[in-house]
Amino acid sequence: MTPFRPLFWPTVTAVPLVLLCFALGVWQIRRLAWKEGLIAERHAAMTSRPVPVPRSAAAARGMQFHRVVVTGEFLNDKEIHLAATSSDGDSGFHVLTPLREQSGRIVFVNRGFVPQRLKDPRTRLEGEPAGTVRVIGLLRVAPKAKPNWFVPDNRPAENYWFWLDLKAMVRADKLADAVPFYIDADATPNPGGWPRGGLTRLELPNHHLQYAITWFSLAVAMIVIYFVYHLRIPGSA
Repeated sequence: MTPFRPLFWPTVTAVPLVLLCFALGVWQIRRLAWKEGLIAERHAAMTSRPVPVPRSAAAARGMQFHRVVVTGEFLNDKEIHLAATSSDGDSGFHVLTPLREQSGRIVFVNRGFVPQRLKDPRTRLEGEPAGTVRVIGLLRVAPKAKPNWFVPDNRPAENYWFWLDLKAMVRADKLADAVPFYIDADATPNPGGWPRGGLTRLELPNHHLQYAITWFSLAVAMIVIYFVYHLRIPGSA
């Protein structure tokens, strides 16, 4: 019978690695459950009946991705241009336009994408509505800080923005009574076809099951290698 002769250093190296791989696999299974719950929650929010825009930041934080409706007048001369890339890979901008409600409160609306050639509003005058408008979209809470140091700094003086700094945008437009959240307009076509809304996507990457299988497979592979390595033919040691 082939004896099993475990050696000290291979053992103290293999055991922690196997345990680590199993632990990472279990963690990915938990992440899978969390991600599936998040996807279900977002789907329910994005397909719900639109409700009025909340009155406070605290209420808004609990309504991320919920459909909301707002009525007011666009301040088209104060639109903000946020550098972006379309789903087709075209470079351009998201057009964020402040909307003034009848109460005087300001709500920024991300009206959608325009290509580089249409950055100037004069090239898309049909899409600059005057008077009272009604917008339905998804409520989004603005980020508090730049996503990472790879993102360039915003250039407010040139109306060229690389990340959505809502507070700075409010200051640049010299606005008052602006809410600390914004709305992603839905895909309802704008006159002239631009901007193109419906930017928020339901799909979220969910590869946690594949990651879990990978970690568990690595653990099993190391166990097999460990035992094969330590199986010695009598007299060979």
